[in-house]
Amino acid sequence: MDTYSTKDPMRAALKKLIQHSNAPFTADDVLREFRTTKEKRSNRKLLKILEIISKHQPKSEEYLLEASKLLEKKDPFYCLLNFLNHYSETNIMQAIRKKDLSTSTPLLSKKMFETVTPDSVSEIKERVVLAATGGLTRVGQNTSAANMSGSHSPPPLALPACNKNHTDGVWDYRTIDNLHFQQNNISAIPISSQETLLLYDLIYCLTGMKGSYITSEECVSTGRGESTTVKFKISEQIHSSLRDIAKEILPLASYFTCIEQFIQKASFTECGQVLQALSEALNNLIRDYYLLLAQLESELNVGNLTVHKMLFYVRPTLNTMDVLAAVVSDISENELRGGQVLTLLYNKISALTGDEESQKFVIQLTQLASVPYMEILQLWVQKGVICDPQQEFLVEDNEVIRREELPEHYSADYWEKRYTIRRERIPCFLEKVSDIILRTGKYLNVIRQCGKKVTPPQIMNLQFSPTNQNHINVIQNAYQFASKNLLEVLLKENELMGHLMSVKRYLLLHQGDFITQFMDACEEELAKNVDKVLPMTLENLLGLTLRLSSAKHDPYKDDVHCELLTYDLVTQMSKIMNNEEEYWQSHDRLDLNGLECFAFRYEVKWPVSLVLNHIAISKYQMLFRQLFYCKHVERQLCKIWKENSIAKKFSPQAAELYRSAFTLRQRMMNAVQNLEYYMMIEVIEPNWHIFIQNMNKVENVDEVLSFHQDFLDSCLKNCMLTDTTLLNRSIFKLCNICLKFCEFIQVKILQFVIYMYYPFYINL
Repeated sequence: MDTYSTKDPMRAALKKLIQHSNAPFTADDVLREFRTTKEKRSNRKLLKILEIISKHQPKSEEYLLEASKLLEKKDPFYCLLNFLNHYSETNIMQAIRKKDLSTSTPLLSKKMFETVTPDSVSEIKERVVLAATGGLTRVGQNTSAANMSGSHSPPPLALPACNKNHTDGVWDYRTIDNLHFQQNNISAIPISSQETLLLYDLIYCLTGMKGSYITSEECVSTGRGESTTVKFKISEQIHSSLRDIAKEILPLASYFTCIEQFIQKASFTECGQVLQALSEALNNLIRDYYLLLAQLESELNVGNLTVHKMLFYVRPTLNTMDVLAAVVSDISENELRGGQVLTLLYNKISALTGDEESQKFVIQLTQLASVPYMEILQLWVQKGVICDPQQEFLVEDNEVIRREELPEHYSADYWEKRYTIRRERIPCFLEKVSDIILRTGKYLNVIRQCGKKVTPPQIMNLQFSPTNQNHINVIQNAYQFASKNLLEVLLKENELMGHLMSVKRYLLLHQGDFITQFMDACEEELAKNVDKVLPMTLENLLGLTLRLSSAKHDPYKDDVHCELLTYDLVTQMSKIMNNEEEYWQSHDRLDLNGLECFAFRYEVKWPVSLVLNHIAISKYQMLFRQLFYCKHVERQLCKIWKENSIAKKFSPQAAELYRSAFTLRQRMMNAVQNLEYYMMIEVIEPNWHIFIQNMNKVENVDEVLSFHQDFLDSCLKNCMLTDTTLLNRSIFKLCNICLKFCEFIQVKILQFVIYMYYPFYINL
């Protein structure tokens, strides 16, 4: 009994349990049931057998529950071994591993290959060369049935000769159609000899070539990609019990072919770096696959391999290859690239929850395939540079290469149009931080263009791992570093707040004495038709006024310039609010004077131009033109008030005629002054105060841009400049009425003075 237990501990454990439970079957009956092919066996029947033989045994319910779970994922024979191991005095699993192959997944464990020498591992590849040159034929093709039944010496493993359209690493059953292997009539020989021949044919098929008794029946395309599913036909001469088990093994050959086709397709440069990295990882898988075949052939040569054992040994590899073949088929069918491939692999990891071995391998593949993508990402978040020759990265650079193609206001469009996100290229595990990734590189790019060296405080090691979030932490740290440095460049080195205060002084009329002196100096010139106004004269008067007023202490006064626009404020308002850049060109030009077309222009250098871009300056100009026009109307009404002193010299009857006109003038003055007060004191100042408070706590440039835009939009809205139909036009109509009134009063007073004091001119 001890000898029997040592030689076959599995049967010994079964015999012991059967005797204790008085079960009505033998150990061989149990083994036969657990070795039945997939189509004929029933997991419920197998569990019932285990329940019968474990009757009255300790913890039987616990072990039966474990067995039911294993039957769903593992080979039934493995389940039986694990179950018997609980009731055996010796470790059955270790005993079998010492005697036969390891039952662990060969793609994940190297223990099973410890006895394989480098020469035996490379045997398969070496024979391919001989087969391709015709120097190796299959031994045993002309052997008689009697010789085959009496000899177990293996024929050498001859692999397919690849045609000129395929690389050396690609196996295709259709490439060896010109080779015809002789099929002997083996139906009369013993099943054991048939099994040996079938095993050799199985190994041939697992390497990608047709056998003598197993041939590829058809290749079915799985979609619009190039991947195919190969179906096999087993000769009817093979015993049915052997054919049934071989059919469970042959899908592995189809999976192998599918993966090899993908590797060939992904090896080209235009496929992208991610697919090339995945192809390299799968190449390592194929190497392990060949190690498995070499070990199986070695076991077959010494007579220790059966079809049941072969199925048992390849079962874990079969499951893993099934998963990988499905992955590469999806990639080929949907023509995925870059981030799309990483998304597919990442989702596959979640889908494999419960299949620990396959999930572990897909995790390794995802990590290896993501290496080139993460290297591009690291360069972007570390230096603001994109090195993406195959257009796989989630950020796209829209840089204009030639100088003649550079748009007029490039700095304004830089922030929104230079770098954009391509949503279809984002891996799902980076979706939440895609905006942070975009801003990080943009910040660093601006810093670098300012001539400042970008040196991260710590070394970055950006690697993807589905089991932790270290890569997210690295990206967030890089974002904080870039944001902090760009804010220092803008706020400290380029004094953004000083420029904003200067814009407020001149374009929002905050510098009152300067505006008054400038209007006094330029009033005569601005009263002309816009075609007759000399811009150089205005520029000279502006420079003179800046140096004579309190604005001479402003360090940014030289950034202010005069500009004569070719459209009125209402047209400009439509142009800005409706994003109609050429709106004014489609209309007949109005007959405007210099005052109606005048505006200040504020010019700044990079990178301040990111904030004070042409759109922001245009919005400031809209506010300035309305305030400036109202200030002009107020000045004209004040001139009428000065001329009231002339009316005092009129007779009571004549003065009575002008009393109602002067009352109307005062009401006009109150209306215009209240409008100015509302815009400057109740709109601009409170919003400016809020803007300054927000600027004191900003953390990145996007917040600066957002707060600045909110300030301008709020001012435009509350100053009634965004309403292009009613309020704004009513305000300008009111101002024009006031100006016409002023002209009318000046003319009438002049006529009355001439009538009273120089009546002879009337007669003339």
